[in-house]
Amino acid sequence: MSGSSGRFRCTRKLTLAMGGGIIILVIALTVGLCVGLSGSNDVTEETPAFSIDHTANTFLLNGQPFRYVAGSFHYFRALPDAWRNRLRTMRAAGLNALDTYVEWSLHNPHDGEYNWEGIADVVKFLEIAQEENFYIVLRPGPYICAERDNGGLPHWLFTKYPNIKVRTNDPNYLAEVSKWYAELMPRLKHLLIGNGGKIIMVQVENEYAAYYACDHEYLNWLRDETDKYVENKALLFTVDIPNERMHCGKIENVFATTDFGIDRIHEIDKIWEYLRGVQPTGPLVNSEFYPGWLTHWQEMNQRRDPNEVASALKTILSYNASVNLYMFFGGTNFGFTAGANYDLDGGIGYAADITSYDYDAVMDEAGGVTKKYELIKQVISEVLDPPNITLNPAKRLAYGKVELTPSMELLSTEGRAALSKGTPVKSDMPKSFEEMDQYSGLLLYETPLPSLDLDPTLLQVEDLRDRAHVFVDQQLVGTLSREARIYALPLSKGWGSTLQLLVENQGRINYDRANDTKGIFGKVTLQLHNGGALPLDNWTTTGYPLEAIAIESWHQKLAENAALEASIAKQRLLRTGPILYTGSFQVPEVGDTYLNMAGWGKGVAYVNGFNLGRYWPLAGPQITLYVPNELLKVGSNSLVLIEYQRCNKTTNGAELPAVQFDAVAQLDGESSEAQKSSY
Repeated sequence: MSGSSGRFRCTRKLTLAMGGGIIILVIALTVGLCVGLSGSNDVTEETPAFSIDHTANTFLLNGQPFRYVAGSFHYFRALPDAWRNRLRTMRAAGLNALDTYVEWSLHNPHDGEYNWEGIADVVKFLEIAQEENFYIVLRPGPYICAERDNGGLPHWLFTKYPNIKVRTNDPNYLAEVSKWYAELMPRLKHLLIGNGGKIIMVQVENEYAAYYACDHEYLNWLRDETDKYVENKALLFTVDIPNERMHCGKIENVFATTDFGIDRIHEIDKIWEYLRGVQPTGPLVNSEFYPGWLTHWQEMNQRRDPNEVASALKTILSYNASVNLYMFFGGTNFGFTAGANYDLDGGIGYAADITSYDYDAVMDEAGGVTKKYELIKQVISEVLDPPNITLNPAKRLAYGKVELTPSMELLSTEGRAALSKGTPVKSDMPKSFEEMDQYSGLLLYETPLPSLDLDPTLLQVEDLRDRAHVFVDQQLVGTLSREARIYALPLSKGWGSTLQLLVENQGRINYDRANDTKGIFGKVTLQLHNGGALPLDNWTTTGYPLEAIAIESWHQKLAENAALEASIAKQRLLRTGPILYTGSFQVPEVGDTYLNMAGWGKGVAYVNGFNLGRYWPLAGPQITLYVPNELLKVGSNSLVLIEYQRCNKTTNGAELPAVQFDAVAQLDGESSEAQKSSY
């Protein structure tokens, strides 16, 4: 039956008298037939704790009409010690449900390797949510989009199966999803509503109608694979963009919902028509109502007017619809987890997502309330009774200026020994990140440079993903960029004998595409005088994963032996490759703070051995990196930068390069608190 979840079953006992004996026949009926028997005294029905009344077009929770107003908060975008505070702030706004994704790549970073600790302790997160009196809408994917690297799919799928077709009926993909669900789902079974927990809904896939494949064999398999663990103890559902392709995401016996933001509120009746086209009955649900939006590097920070958001939410609720605000709390793409988009809204090409996932959400990146929060709280109070919760927000503190010392060049002998991983690989063609089984960071490609035919000669890289600093004999000669669509630059005779391309993975595409492998692909050539091209081969590929554990190990050794610190000439532009800068700062009182990277170029920052994420103030709009109070301690704290392009220093060179720890975020050239009226 369209809109039912899994295989609801009931039984009807028929008693027949036969020669003084009694035979009891137990007939299994589908949910569609059970509904017709609901008034009979001789029926015992296994009624799910959470279900759908297709006559009244409402959810039923323990047999009573139910509507939810949920907010999205992804556990992997805040530190575990902050989870309860964020959840409590959400609950105080009147929400009665939490919506969260599960990120496969976080929990399964390498083939056969699983992580359930710290920020990956999804069970603890969901248990805290239950304690804070939330019902839970769980979205396990396995593809989640979410502006995360590769949409949450592990990079090693492409290491193990170079030609894999993810999100389809590809046997290799199905086998790996099956293994993953066998690890994940049993951990969550006690949290399902039918088992006494609070998970009321479990998503199957994610916005699949937007994907090119439209593979219903895959969707039906994934439904059954999910139901194998859910066992009718929660409602299976889908989410799809409201348009003519919604049928590609509709799965038989799975409840359908849609998603839209304030930009489409004027056509809400048409949107419900799209939904009714695939889901004729049942409650109306907007599973992703957008109070903000995502932002890429090199564009304006996305903002949405608080009054318009509140008005749109009120309109949605006027249809007796359930709704999830995506995002209610956005948080941060720590480390290298931010994804990217391609051809979003037509023609922009590749665009990497910023580190902040503030999203102009209802709460800000540090979990603070905003003007938007207060307006949304008022709207919710008109349909749900708000709880009486006292909030205890963290202080936001400025720790001032921190001078940094250039401590090691990444491409030096010492840098290679400390931070490269494994043995460099020699091959005719450059190896990809996936072939090196490397999640992110940098790859260094080196090859002998032949005698140049022309002066200058054009160097051409056929397919670069995503950005390359080009060196000859470790002297910078230029930058290539997928974002800027620059794949060629001139080389002059006499510059040197070794060509080096240091390639950065800026984030795998998270939406629509799902095969954004990284590195150099195709030919790397030099122009010939006759108009032809000379392919370069004999490559050596060296991996620099830049994982926090390796950075911290090197930094600890440096602290124990100051003699390891290299003597590096003062320089503003980094002509010989990335440099690691180190420093420390004093914290008299612990609070949230923001690392201000104004004046620096592009790189990665680590505080107390934790990767805060990528910075790129030259491109913007994000200038500061959020530093959670949970990372800091009273006393001395460490800071390491891996800067790729240029450092921040005074023009006369008299001072060491420095950064600033501020009490205010800068996500669009001015404080986000001012923009969002935070307090």
